[in-house]
Amino acid sequence: MKKILIVEDEAPISRVLKAYLVKAGYEVEQVFDGGEAIRKFMQWKPSLVLLDVRLPNQDGWKILRTIRENSACPVMMLTALDDVEQRLKGLREGADDYLCKPFVGEEVVARVQAVLRRQIHVVTEDAAIFGQLKIHYSSREVTLGGRSLTFTPRDLDLLIFFSRHPNQSLSREQLIDAVWGIDYEGSDRAVDLSVKRIRQLLKDWPEEEGEIATMRGLGYQFRVK
Repeated sequence: MKKILIVEDEAPISRVLKAYLVKAGYEVEQVFDGGEAIRKFMQWKPSLVLLDVRLPNQDGWKILRTIRENSACPVMMLTALDDVEQRLKGLREGADDYLCKPFVGEEVVARVQAVLRRQIHVVTEDAAIFGQLKIHYSSREVTLGGRSLTFTPRDLDLLIFFSRHPNQSLSREQLIDAVWGIDYEGSDRAVDLSVKRIRQLLKDWPEEEGEIATMRGLGYQFRVK
């Protein structure tokens, strides 16, 4: 179930938003104070944030900048400011969408669904993006939610191979040949140990975005939505 964090100090508006989103099948948490927003965000790791601009203790712009420094999580700004410059500011600073109050609940749900659909995986010659997980092939850099991860060279080779073959069932023999080389004479247990280490590093990768699944009696699948 996708998780939506509502950061809105006006309780009636927050309650209405929650009711519409819960009805649409989302898990929802609410924060009414800007000072609590980042703590809740880091703790709960939502799939998307609905973020008001005018909040007590810390405004939405500062919260947006902090989120963007730590995560690629989609953020939709909510505000009563029906001003082109404000909308452009939000988009320039990393917001994924912008809604002006008053709004229609059904439209909010539709816009949330549209933003979340953009999180499908993308694989190019230079990089692979699977929601919050980004693998840069040329620099061999991996980030999760904007945070850099450090892999051993062999584990990184395996992750890169997985990312180039999403949603394919791969046997241990195929993975040994592709990553360790056809001259490798060790046990295929090396694949299992490598996958275990990769999974540990990716433990904060949201399950709804992807996983390395074990295929009983075969091998593994880099399963992404």
